[in-house]
Amino acid sequence: MTRIRITDEEALAFHLEPTPGKFEIRPTVPMTTQRDLSLAYSPGVAVPCKVIAKDPETAYDYTNKGNLVAVISNGTAVLGLGNLGALGSKPVMEGKSILFKRFADVNSIDIELDTEDPDAFCQAVKLMGPTFGGINLEDIKAPECFIIEQRLKEEMDIPVFHDDQHGTAVICAAGLINALHITGKKIEDVKIVLNGAGAAGIACIELLKSMGARHENCITCDTKGVIYQGRTDGMNQWKSAHAVKTELRTLEEAMVGADVFLGVSAKGAVTQQMVMDMAPNPVIFAMANPDPEITPEQAHEVRPDAIVATGRSDYPNQVNNVLGFPYLFRGALDIHARAINDEMKIACAQALARLAREDVPDEVALAYGKNLTFGRDYIIPTPFDPRLIHRIPPAVARAGMDTGAARRPIIDMEAYELSLKARMDPTASILRGLNARARAAQSRMIFAEGDDPRVLRAAVMYQRSGLGTALVVGREDDVKKKLEAAGLADAVGELEIVNAANTAHLATYKEFLYNRLNRKGYDAQDIHRLAARDRHVFASLMLAHGHGDGLVTGATRKSAHALERICHVFDADASHGAVGITALLHKGRIVLIGDTLVHEWPEAEDLATIAERGAQVARHMGLEPRVAFVSFSNFGYPMSERAEKMHRAPAVLEKRGADFEFEGEMTVDVALNPQAQAAYPFSRLTGPANILVVPARHSASISVKLMQEMAGATVIGPILVGVDKPIQIASTVSTANDILNMAVLASCKIG
Repeated sequence: MTRIRITDEEALAFHLEPTPGKFEIRPTVPMTTQRDLSLAYSPGVAVPCKVIAKDPETAYDYTNKGNLVAVISNGTAVLGLGNLGALGSKPVMEGKSILFKRFADVNSIDIELDTEDPDAFCQAVKLMGPTFGGINLEDIKAPECFIIEQRLKEEMDIPVFHDDQHGTAVICAAGLINALHITGKKIEDVKIVLNGAGAAGIACIELLKSMGARHENCITCDTKGVIYQGRTDGMNQWKSAHAVKTELRTLEEAMVGADVFLGVSAKGAVTQQMVMDMAPNPVIFAMANPDPEITPEQAHEVRPDAIVATGRSDYPNQVNNVLGFPYLFRGALDIHARAINDEMKIACAQALARLAREDVPDEVALAYGKNLTFGRDYIIPTPFDPRLIHRIPPAVARAGMDTGAARRPIIDMEAYELSLKARMDPTASILRGLNARARAAQSRMIFAEGDDPRVLRAAVMYQRSGLGTALVVGREDDVKKKLEAAGLADAVGELEIVNAANTAHLATYKEFLYNRLNRKGYDAQDIHRLAARDRHVFASLMLAHGHGDGLVTGATRKSAHALERICHVFDADASHGAVGITALLHKGRIVLIGDTLVHEWPEAEDLATIAERGAQVARHMGLEPRVAFVSFSNFGYPMSERAEKMHRAPAVLEKRGADFEFEGEMTVDVALNPQAQAAYPFSRLTGPANILVVPARHSASISVKLMQEMAGATVIGPILVGVDKPIQIASTVSTANDILNMAVLASCKIG
C-alpha cells in the first residue's frame, strides 16, 4: 500500500487554517437572551453550585466533569522527537484531544505543564482534579512517567492513565490473544521476548503477566541485552521487577525457541536469522514507529508461518492506540470510575479480540476495499470499525463495576449500548471509508483546471495522500509558477502535466469528437478548437480514451458550462439519465438532495430516476436508502398542480419495483423529524429520510446553499451520477479540500 507523504508546508497550513489549532469550544445551552445569561451565570448558576458543595457527586449531573478528560504532558518524550518541552508538545496534545472526541465522543482539553520535576507535575495535576472525569498522561519520559502515574493514581479519585504505557499494552494484548488462538498456544506456556524496556514495553509485559504469562517465560531486553537477575548496568526498579534467572545475555540468544516477540525498540533491531530461530508459528509484534524492528515482508520471507503485527497503517494488524484509550475512558467515565484498573484493561483487550473474530460489517469491507476475515492478517479490529463504540466501553464498564471501581453503576446495559450507538457521528466514518476506498483504487485522476492554485493544491494532496496519480491539464511553465507561489515548488516534478501540445493522442481525440458532433453543426475547425483549447473537453477526451480513470473539473467555470462541455464527449444529460446528487453533512446527520445539477424541471418519471440515483449514492456511502419526495404538501393536502408530480413519482417507483424505502409527497419536517412522521402511521418510511427528492433544480440549489450558509453544513457535491465514466464537477467557490473530496468520490466510482 502507498505510504502517505506530508510536507512541512502542508502540515503547517493544516494547523493554521481555517483557525490556528485543531479544535474550539462551543456552548451546549442557548446564550441569546438575558434570561439565558441569568440561568447560565448569575444568579441561576448559584443553585447547582450550592447543590454540588453539599453533594460533590452531583458535579457529574450539573457540570461537564463526567465527560471531560485532560490530556496532560510536559513534552519530555514527544512522539519520536524527544524532549521538545511543554509548548512544543501542544500540537500533539491537541491532536490527542480530538481523537477522544472523534472516536468516543469524549470531550477533552489539552494541558501542557512547564516542568520536568515529578513533584511539581503531580501537585499541579492533583490540584486540577475537581475539573475532570479522567486524566490521560502523554509523552512523559521514563522513568519519571512511572513515578508520576503511580503517585497520581494513589492520590486522585478519578482515572489516571498513561497512554504511552497502557494503550499500547492493551492493543498488544488483544492481538496476542487472537494470535495464540490461531496458533493453538496458551499464554501460560509461551516463551515471550520483549525488546525495549521503556514505558510501553514494561506496561506490555506487566499486562501479559497479569493475564497469565509466567514470569520465568518472559525475557526482557534493552540496549544492553537481557535483563537478568544480578545485572547492575543500566538498571532501575522497574526493569529489576522483570529480571529473570537465565544464562541468556543477548537478544539473539533470547530469540532462540521464542514463541512471541514484542518490540517497542528501534528499526532493524530484529534480523531474519533471529526470526528463523524462533519456535514454529512465531508471533512477531514489531511495534517500533515509524519503522518496525523487522518488516512483515522480511519476516515472511524466512518464516511464512509467522503472524506479524506492526504500528503501521500500511501493513495488516496495526497496533493502534486509538483502538483503546477512547473506549477505555468512555466506559470509565460512564460509570464515574475512581480508576482504570488491570481488570478494565484486560476486559478492553478481550472485547477487541472477540470483535476481530466476528464477521466484519459490509461498510468496513467497503471502506477498506477488501474483505477482512479473522486470520493471520486480521487479528486486531480496524480503527474505523463502527462496532467499537458500542462493544468496548460496555466491557470496560462491566469490569469496572465488578471490581468496585464504579461510583455509579449502569443498571440497564442494553439501553447503555443503544445510547453509545447514538453518540457517534456517522459522517466521519463515511468520509474515512471513501478515502480508504480511494486509496485502494489508486486511480489516475485528471484535474482539468491546472491554471487554478486550488486545483493544483488538491492535485498535490491527492498524490501525496497516497490516493493515486494526479494528471494536471495545463501548461508546464504556468503550473510551475503557480505551485511555487503556493509554496509547493517541490511538487513540480511529482505531478504529470498534460495538454494538447504534449499529447500524442490529439488526432485520435479529434476524430472521436468529430464523429460525435459532426451532425450537430460542428466543423473540423470547431472540433480542433474544442479538443485543443478547451480544457474541459480535452480532459473529458482523455478520460473517454482510458488515459485517466476519473475527472474533476468545474472550479473555474459555472457547473452548467462545465457540464455542457462534458456532454460533447459523454452522454451526461437528463435524457440519458444523468443526475446530480449533493450530500449535506450537519450535526452528525447526512442527507442527500437531488437533482442539484442536471434536471431543470423534472417530471414524475425523472423524479423516480433521481430517487434511484440517490439510492445508488447512499449505498456507496454505506447508508440504507430512505427516499422522501418533498414538497409544501403532505400526501395530497393542500392540493396543488405544482405538487402533483411529487404525488405521482412514488407510484412510478412502485411500478419499477424499487428495492429501497420511498414515500411522498411530504414536507421536509415530516421527512426528517420522527415526531412529525408519527402523525402519518401509514408512511412506508421506517425512519427519517436520508434522500430528499425536490421538485426542481432551483429548489435543490436554494436548499443546499441555505443549509451551507445559515447552518454551516458541510457540502459534498453535486455528485454526478449515471455517466459511463467517473466525472465530478466542483463548484466555483470550492476550497482545495472540497476539490480533493470530489476527486475521492470520482476515484470511488460513485456515479
